[in-house]
This record gives sequence, C-alpha cells and structure tokens, in this order.
Amino acid sequence: MSSRGKTVSECMCVDKQKCLTRQLVGEVDDKKVYFYYLTNKSGMELCVSNYGATVVSLKYPDINGVPADIVLGFDTLDKYRNDTYFECNPFMGGVVGRFANRIGGGVYTLDDIVYKLEKNNGQNCLHSGIRGFDKVVWDPMTSLIDTCESVVLTYISPDGEGGFGGTLTTTVIYSLTDNNEFRISYRATTDKPTVVNLTNHAYFNLSGEGSESVLDTVVMINADYFTPSDFLQIPTGEFMSVENTPFDFRKPITIGAGINNIHDQLVLGNGYDHNWVLKKERDGELSLAATAHDPSSGRFMEVFTTEPGVQFYTGNNLKDALVGKSGKPYIARSGFCFETQHFPDSPNKPQFPNTVLRPGETFESSTIYKFSLR
Repeated sequence: MSSRGKTVSECMCVDKQKCLTRQLVGEVDDKKVYFYYLTNKSGMELCVSNYGATVVSLKYPDINGVPADIVLGFDTLDKYRNDTYFECNPFMGGVVGRFANRIGGGVYTLDDIVYKLEKNNGQNCLHSGIRGFDKVVWDPMTSLIDTCESVVLTYISPDGEGGFGGTLTTTVIYSLTDNNEFRISYRATTDKPTVVNLTNHAYFNLSGEGSESVLDTVVMINADYFTPSDFLQIPTGEFMSVENTPFDFRKPITIGAGINNIHDQLVLGNGYDHNWVLKKERDGELSLAATAHDPSSGRFMEVFTTEPGVQFYTGNNLKDALVGKSGKPYIARSGFCFETQHFPDSPNKPQFPNTVLRPGETFESSTIYKFSLR
C-alpha cells in the first residue's frame, strides 16, 4: 500500500449545486483506492470509499445551520489498514458480507454440503471471517460525467472465499438525494448455491463524530419482537416479545434509559447488540424500521429498509485506541449502528427468513437513511 497526493478531482457535473468528486488516497493490492464525495443542493455531503465500500463521512447541519460529521471514521486510508484497526476490528462504515453478522460454529449446511467458514469471533464466523467485504477493494463503476447522485461499486467474491461456496458478484449503489436521503442499494448474483446477507456497518453519532456518548440519543425501533442470543451471541431461534423489557423501543426513548439494565440479554451483549424483528405488512416492502433523534442538535434520522431485521448495536466494544477524524478517541458507546439485515445465523435456523441464493436468482435490498431537523 502506498500513499498518494490529496488532489481532489474537479466536479464535472452540469448542475454545480449537486457535485461528485473523487480523491486518490492510496493503493491496496495494486488497486487504486478513492474517496468519493457527493454533495446535494442543501449542502449535505457524503464521502464513501471503494475500499470496503466504506462510508467515511456524512455531514449534515444542526438546527443552527452548523454542519457536523455524524458518522465515525478516519480521514486516511492508512487508518483503516493499520495494526490498531485490525486489532480492534470495528468494521467501521464498511459493507459486511457475503454474510453479515454471526454464523454459529463457523459452519452451515446447504444442499447436503457442509461449508466450514473462517472463525474470527471465538467459535463463530462474524461478518464473513477475517477478510470480509469491508476489507477488499471494490471496482468503481462510476464515471464523474455519468451521474452526480450516485457511486456504484462492484466486488466479485470467488468461490471458496472465507469458506463460502459460489462466485458471488455484488454491486452496491450509494446515493444522496436532494431530500437529504442517503440511499444504499444492493444487488448480488451467484453461479452456485450460497447464502447472502449484506449490510452496512456505519456508526452514527448525531451530536457529531467525536462526541463522547450516544446514550442521550432518542431511539424508536418498529418491532414487537427481537431474537435473543445464547452466551456466544448466537440466536437461540426464539422470538422474544419486547413487552416489559429494556428492548422495547416502540415508543421513542433514550438509549441510556435501559442499557445498563441487568436483563440477561444486555449482560451477554454488554449493551445492545441484538436483532429486532421488524413489523412488515409484506415481505420485502420498503418500510420504516427505526428513528433516532439528538435533542441537542435537532438532527433526526429515519431508517427505511426492505430487510426483515435490524441489528441495533451501541458500540459497546469500541476501543479508545481508535482516534477518529476529529482527533478524539472512539470510546465505548460513542456511536451506534442500525444494521439492516436478515437474521444472524439464518443458514442454521430454518424458522428464520431464507438467505439462500441460487443461480438464476438475484438478491436485492434497499435501505434509506433520511435526515431532517426537529
């Protein structure tokens, strides 16, 4: 890997109020790595990289019109690649796949074939092992003159990578609309039967990246049930009601209100790190999953998804060895994630929504993060 200059390319969009530029930030495995910057007409700015299809930054103003970066991340490629990052392994802002979340025992069976996966979380496979989609260079399919609203990235995962079967071709489209919507669309095809579960692991702090805590953030999750986990954080297969538990976010409540409760599930996860079963009228419909509000800044985020679940993670394992763009350490619970997804360990849980993808089929998924002020 080598460092390159910081020159940012000239905006080539016809409408200069909506702009796409790119910055060469280095190389990995002899492939060029860029930071892409998207700006909408209201001045909201999104930065993504083709390394890991990573969301690097997202800037949005507060009620006084002062912009802040509300996504945790780093300002150089090296900080996503150094020893400290790999030791902490926060999957920060990256697309995790080909199977997001945990697969128990690092093994699953499909069509009578046993697939043994890389174990990188004790006995489990987490986010597809040692070198998941967040740690590879994606091929940019975007020309600066093609669009001013989207960045299109593709990665071809070879048969056997991480232990998974089938060559999987995945495309992710990042878009920024003039309605202050950050949109993520996924598409994947395979040449052999496989399992697929894709999400983005962005950490949000609506007070601004570098703020110490997200515990005052007011959260709503549109779910009556969650999937409890065992002591290895693998779902038991049950659907547990949120009623009368600290997992009830059906009405907006601060993260801090229940996070230190002695509920056994919170003790196991050292906080929230669980999958909620989203309320859906129809499978695959784009519907409201969650909201988050920071009263101090007025920033309000709505999350819409076609996925059946969302992993709400409160950054319990963030380490202060990670120093972010603001120059401040990322301490535990200084960011939260809404990872829209199919359920963890689905390949081993037939009662969960199906994650099998076969040749001739196309996996498609969409998630929208919409921002406003309140």
